[in-house]
Amino acid sequence: MESSFTVHYRLHCAAGENPMDKARGIALEQTVELPATCVRDDIREQWVGQIQDLEPIEDAHWQCRISYDTRLAGGELTQLLNTLFGNISLKAGIRLERVDWPNALLAHFGGPAHGIDGLRRMTGVEPGLPLTCTALKPVGYSADELAELAYRFALGGVDIIKDDHGIADQASAPFVERLAACQAAVERANRQTGGSSRYFPNVTAPAHCLAERLNAAREAGCTGVLISPWLCGLDSLRWARDHSGLALMAHPALTGGQMGSDHGLSPELLLGELFRIAGADASIYPNTGGRFGFSEATCHAINQALRQPLGNLRPAAPAPGGGMDAQRAPHWIERYGPDTIVLIGGSLYAQGDITTAARKLLQALGRN
Repeated sequence: MESSFTVHYRLHCAAGENPMDKARGIALEQTVELPATCVRDDIREQWVGQIQDLEPIEDAHWQCRISYDTRLAGGELTQLLNTLFGNISLKAGIRLERVDWPNALLAHFGGPAHGIDGLRRMTGVEPGLPLTCTALKPVGYSADELAELAYRFALGGVDIIKDDHGIADQASAPFVERLAACQAAVERANRQTGGSSRYFPNVTAPAHCLAERLNAAREAGCTGVLISPWLCGLDSLRWARDHSGLALMAHPALTGGQMGSDHGLSPELLLGELFRIAGADASIYPNTGGRFGFSEATCHAINQALRQPLGNLRPAAPAPGGGMDAQRAPHWIERYGPDTIVLIGGSLYAQGDITTAARKLLQALGRN
């Protein structure tokens, strides 16, 4: 592996706070976690983060680049995260903007197993046309009620019919019962239409249940699943990729607390590069104009992070959602490009006949 990687931080310095002291504090805290006077010269030279530059960018804000020895990660995604933003996540005024990734480090972690091209093969959607996705909801419906929704969406031609991220293993629709019912419903619709709709069950679960749910999904005939990496732990995404063979659609639940304006991680790094590096084939994020308030610039940055060249990693599919209007779907494909998954839920439900609504959506997107 290349010997180092560089991390770009944006620092906000409160009154009386010295930016160089803050930068030095990061370099020490993220590596040896000792005062400089307690660190031997050989350890400091090999292991302590090295400040590459520190420049003022606006009032009370500074741009800081620190390089870290690649060996600090120990080849583990968990320790890589710890090196990037471990202890300093507990300090104020530090925002992790981006990382200059060494190609060998990217290759080591692997990225998506399927990516955009793999999702197209699964669903039979040709290049140049967008994929569609919807969510089964609400929580409280029985497995049979959710399966009926899955059937009706599949009749309408929706490519990926996923569980809502809030539907897990509740008594109203236990995972095993829901998995069997919804997968059977989608298969029944496919036999009737000749389509290739796919059901992605939500496998987000405690550690001791994750393997069981992934195995159950694969054995039921699913080709992909929904998982919330920040709930399970980001390395669960890598583990699921390596042990299941399933396509992985990553949900952003819980990540909002990490993405402040003056502290945390940038959305494009978290929902784009980190999810992609860990193995997400598609990454859901809140689209601008929906319920969550992301800007269009942020959405474009996430899109770019998921699809731009990143070592030899496969590109992952952006899946903007969070209140998208079906009537506006063609606009967003024009803005984001056809290698985008159009994720629409409530706007289809609101039309009453979800099969007809789904068909109208595909027609508007030039799919039939």
